Amino acid sequence: MEAAALIIRPEIPLESFFPIFLSSALVIILGLGYIGIYTLVRLGKLQKPLMPFAYLFWVAQTYCLYYLGVLIKSEPFTQWVLFGAMVGFLLIPHFVYFLMEKTHEAVEH
Repeated sequence: MEAAALIIRPEIPLESFFPIFLSSALVIILGLGYIGIYTLVRLGKLQKPLMPFAYLFWVAQTYCLYYLGVLIKSEPFTQWVLFGAMVGFLLIPHFVYFLMEKTHEAVEH
């Protein structure tokens, strides 16, 4: 047997099922809210004062992912990796729209 197979993780209590399910679902839904509002504001379909709501969705999503990590008893390293993923999720849309603007500038001129 490999050494990795010998690691015994504590079981997740049954009463944690609903909070785990809810926080997992909220991570997806809040992520859609962040990307949706951010995209619609950048495309000019929503007014710019609504952009802070996109970031509120991201903050709530980040908290739900952190809470999910606590509920499933993930290790501190894994929680840092999840937080890094959330920072990437925050920054990637900015990078995509930056590239899109630079591409349009290069093509239009």
